[in-house]
Amino acid sequence: MITCEDNMELMARYEDNYFDLAIVDPPYGIGESKKKRENTTSNKWKKPTKKIHNPKEWDNEIPKQDYFDELFRVSKNQIIWGANYMTTFLSPSMGWIFWDKKNGNSDFSDGELAYTSFKKGLRKFEWLWSGFFKQRPEERIHPTQKPIALYEWLLMNYAKEGDKILDTHLGSGSIAIACHNLDLNLQLVS
Repeated sequence: MITCEDNMELMARYEDNYFDLAIVDPPYGIGESKKKRENTTSNKWKKPTKKIHNPKEWDNEIPKQDYFDELFRVSKNQIIWGANYMTTFLSPSMGWIFWDKKNGNSDFSDGELAYTSFKKGLRKFEWLWSGFFKQRPEERIHPTQKPIALYEWLLMNYAKEGDKILDTHLGSGSIAIACHNLDLNLQLVS
C-alpha cells in the first residue's frame, strides 16, 4: 500500500512493533535540493520539464526526535539511510551498511551510510552510481534516489518472507520496484 500523506500521521495509526522492518531514507539536512538548483545551470533538477517532486527546501533539516520515537515504536528493526547525520537520535550499532558507489576519482561521494538495528557486522554493498554513470541503466527521477538493486539487496539480506515493511520517505519508489522484482510476499507501507 502506498499513500501520500504525512509520515507522522501514518505511523500514529499503527500499534507498537507493527512493522517487522522499516527501511527509510529521510532528508539528511544537507540542503541537497538547494545545491542542485544553485550550483549549475544545466542540472535537470533546476527546471524540470515535468514536475518530478516538490522542489521546496525538502532537505534543509533532518527529522526531529518525535519522528525517530515513532519510527522505533512502530518497527521491530530499522535501516536508516543518511543516519551519520542523525546519530543524536540513534543508539550505538555495529550493523551499519556502507554503499560503495565505486565512482573512482570524482567529485561525488564515495558512498553512503545506513544505520541498522541488526546485530550484524558492518556490511558493504557495491554498485556503480556516480552522476550519470550507472552499473545498470536506471532513470533518475529524484536527486537522492537509491538504485533498485540496493533495495533488492537490502530485502534479500534483511527481510523475511511475509515481513511488513515501512518506508516513510518513498522518493522515487525504488523499494516498491524492488519488492515487485523479487516477487516476495512482503507488505510494503509507504
